[in-house]
Amino acid sequence: MYHRPKKSLGQNFLIDGNLQRKIVGALRLELEDEVLEIGPGRGALTRHMVGECSSLILVELDRELAGRLEADFRDSPGVRVVNGDILKFPLDSLSQEPSSLKVVGNIPYNITSPILFHLLRRPRPREIILMVQKEVGERVLAESGGSAFGALTVGVRSVANVERVVTVPSSAFRPRPAVDSVVLRIEPFRPEPLELHEEEALRTLTRAAFQQRRKQFQTILRGHPSWGVSREQIAGLEEGTGFDLRRRPETFSPADFIALSRALQELQDS
Repeated sequence: MYHRPKKSLGQNFLIDGNLQRKIVGALRLELEDEVLEIGPGRGALTRHMVGECSSLILVELDRELAGRLEADFRDSPGVRVVNGDILKFPLDSLSQEPSSLKVVGNIPYNITSPILFHLLRRPRPREIILMVQKEVGERVLAESGGSAFGALTVGVRSVANVERVVTVPSSAFRPRPAVDSVVLRIEPFRPEPLELHEEEALRTLTRAAFQQRRKQFQTILRGHPSWGVSREQIAGLEEGTGFDLRRRPETFSPADFIALSRALQELQDS
């Protein structure tokens, strides 16, 4: 049965069989794995995973497509279809062992960042293979110092390792989107590198920094209500961290952000 893609849901279906297999291959499936697929659509990736893992959870927002998936995989052991918005499902509501999950999906461009941060809330899955807009992928992979480096970069790479799997041209989809895509492998760090309160402090710092990315870091810190540090305290932070806080935020690596956030916490606690 033909399904007319819905623009409102950002539906673009991957029709290139070789790329489908390459994406699923990146999951390195084993029979005991539990897999969560986000936005399976017509089941292009799903068909390559059925029978290759013990459990396959399909979360599909489109009611019509969810019904078709139910019918298509009714006789496939271990396949469960959930009709709903992935952003409304914490991973521990979908799996009894969320930290063992492997996640895969071709996600709508307009909600890429919310889905990324949703998946990287605790408890984090073991591995995430996501197809995203190429521009977003470049931002996640960006090195400090460039215009692509920002809050998304720090937010993801402070808690996970990221690598490019494959670039996907727009011609691999129907309907054809206006931009190319990239598939990312995101592997959350084990053990967790930060305490929960440290992650929250880092998010506050990152958000403040990139809302004023053209300013010097010392100016941002002195003017922000969470810190309001003095000139003397800025000098102390520079001495303690070795950072020149006259630099702009985009020149600080994710590791630098973590170090500066911890130093600010120590300053507040002292």
